[in-house]
Amino acid sequence: MAQIGYSKKVMEHFLNPSNVGTIENSDGYGKVGNPVCGDLMEMYIKVKDDIIIDIKFKTFGCGSAIATSSMVTEMVKGMHIDDALKITRDDVADELDGLPPRKMHCSNLAADALHEAIKDYKRKKEKKSP
Repeated sequence: MAQIGYSKKVMEHFLNPSNVGTIENSDGYGKVGNPVCGDLMEMYIKVKDDIIIDIKFKTFGCGSAIATSSMVTEMVKGMHIDDALKITRDDVADELDGLPPRKMHCSNLAADALHEAIKDYKRKKEKKSP
């Protein structure tokens, strides 16, 4: 995997990912996939007062897909949902000390899965409002 050009941080998050799993009765759920490479990501968030207090993921994909999912969960835990919505694929790649150009689509998926979970949370919240 070193010949692909992964940074030390990518390798750490791939080999020892953070926040793997699901959240029962999550406040938000997002699922995205890339039909070209076959990667699939699911994100679950628990939110209190619009702050992400817990986040978990399940990812089927390459090392970059797993590493970016793990990194996103670390980046947003404790963050306001509106700030978390601003996270981009470049932000994720920067936090991982870069990704090889051919793997950038993977970090985009992690940000997209997060955004979908937040959108789901906001939809549920609107339905509860009078």
